[in-house]
Amino acid sequence: MKLLDRVQSPADLRGLSPEELRQLAQEVREFLIATCSVTGGHIGAGLGVVELTIALHYAFDTPRDQLVWDVGHQGYPHKVLTGRKDQMHTLRQENGISGFLKRTESEYDTFGAGHAATSISAALGIAAGRDLNGQDFKVAAIIGDGSLGSGLAYEALNNAGASDRDFIVVLNDNEMSIAPNVGAMHKYLTSVQRNPIYNRLRSAIGDWADHAKGVFKDAGTLVRRWEESVKAFLTPGVLFEELGFRYFGPIDGHDIPQMIETFKAMREFKGPRLVHVITTKGKGFPAGEHGEKWHALPPGHDPTTGKPLKASTANPNYTAVFGKALGELMDEYERLVVITAAMPSGTGTGTAAKQHPSRFHDVGIAEGHGVTFAAGMATQGARPVVAIYSTFLQRAFDGIVHDVAIQNLPVVFAMDRAGLVGEDGETHAGLYDIAYMLAVPNMTVTAPKDGRELVALLRTAVEHESGPFALRYPRDVPPDLVPHAKEIPVVPHATWEVLRKGENVAILAVGTMVGESLKAADALAAEGLPVTVVNCRYLKPYDATTLAALLATHQQLVVVEEGTVVNGFGAFMASVVAAHDPAVRVHALGVPDRIVYAASRARQLAQCGLDAAGIAARVRALHETEALAG
Repeated sequence: MKLLDRVQSPADLRGLSPEELRQLAQEVREFLIATCSVTGGHIGAGLGVVELTIALHYAFDTPRDQLVWDVGHQGYPHKVLTGRKDQMHTLRQENGISGFLKRTESEYDTFGAGHAATSISAALGIAAGRDLNGQDFKVAAIIGDGSLGSGLAYEALNNAGASDRDFIVVLNDNEMSIAPNVGAMHKYLTSVQRNPIYNRLRSAIGDWADHAKGVFKDAGTLVRRWEESVKAFLTPGVLFEELGFRYFGPIDGHDIPQMIETFKAMREFKGPRLVHVITTKGKGFPAGEHGEKWHALPPGHDPTTGKPLKASTANPNYTAVFGKALGELMDEYERLVVITAAMPSGTGTGTAAKQHPSRFHDVGIAEGHGVTFAAGMATQGARPVVAIYSTFLQRAFDGIVHDVAIQNLPVVFAMDRAGLVGEDGETHAGLYDIAYMLAVPNMTVTAPKDGRELVALLRTAVEHESGPFALRYPRDVPPDLVPHAKEIPVVPHATWEVLRKGENVAILAVGTMVGESLKAADALAAEGLPVTVVNCRYLKPYDATTLAALLATHQQLVVVEEGTVVNGFGAFMASVVAAHDPAVRVHALGVPDRIVYAASRARQLAQCGLDAAGIAARVRALHETEALAG
């Protein structure tokens, strides 16, 4: 029987010997590799924190002591060791185990997290709540060095250090977020690890001090104290000490006994303290050294290579189409620059980075900074394209309004993963960008119906001189093969496209919903219900001419969008139409006002009534209601 099969909770591992803990770590790693080869998932971060997770649960009295994991990518070993091993085969599936931390899933998941850099703030809040309640459990935030580059993490460190709160931060330093880390903090954290002079000096001093005899024995203790003082000037600890934290480390994040000893000591101290551990992201993955492509892997991959077991025959996805076109447009437009937030591969901008490195900027996990950085560049005549997932761009909303829109600067927002995102679930769904971008003055908001229109709108955005331009596109595969960008012209400003003419009911479809609406129209036509289908590629400004023509010939408009129905394009059109012709009714069909949990993207669309069957059913119901009223 494997050791892992005996561990149903952290209490079970606390009785194991150091050798058994090392064996357990190997079994957890093998289990995760085998499981994720079937389910897919963010495997790299989890493989890197196996020993760290074991040590934390061994040294702390969880769940009474509370561990707050950052992002959730680190959480797979934590899930396995907290009673969810037998459910891991359902990872990221409908009604299965979440790919992130989730408070409703386990008492050990003290705080949910799908976005980076929330752990220190949340853990400090938990500690403050504990003190308010007169309790005495321990709280530890586990944050990666990539997340530490986020402004939210700095704000939390600044507040925590000044609070004198009993509170621990564990810095998991693996030199990676998704892509290799960038920025001054990354350089600062790695400087001591890679300084051979310091490391040789420290080793030599340690050997001498530990083996000093006679009159030199007492001197050895003094030398040890001197060495610790020197370390304070040479290691990252000086920064954290100045922020009010007691600093410990760096220590080997794969040495379980050393970490257990350190964490047990940490439990006895009071006040803010930080433990710096060095780990290897993707440790033990059979395909070799973990790179950016091993951050997350799809279901059904070969664990020895990371490659899919079945070759895909689908068209390139929207991300790939965007990335290729972006590189080609950078060849044409010398002022075009690209900004992303730690995700060159995820946003498709890695190609542009290789082709035009001087005009590519990865700002790290710092979306707010990236937006304001883009605004500054725009004042100097550059044309910045800010490529950030829709869900992550939410973190930069103030900069979009205050720094870009109010100054009417020509910044392009390329919002990947707009809409429902399938297995990544509720924390990564890009459902709110239509609502928040429509509310921003001077903002142009667009959504393409296919890959060719994506490239056409991207060219339009780059050539757009008056104010910011937002372009949203899904985590999906376009229905068409896309030629080179130079062969695709701009889309005329504020224009819609009538794709099918019908009677009485017009479907105003946004982006991905155009294809589904055309399928719905085919089904309805076969039933004797011909409807009009319009590609509303410009949400703001809308096509006033086409809308006026629709109002003159249609009694009902059905607005279909892959975004929140609350304050979305349908709500916007309802207010516009009410001002022009109150007799025409507008029906909004979008993602309902509830959380949409992980499932396949197709399943999520069906649940929300946003597939062809759901759209046809909505139109059919309107027709039946009208017939009854007549």
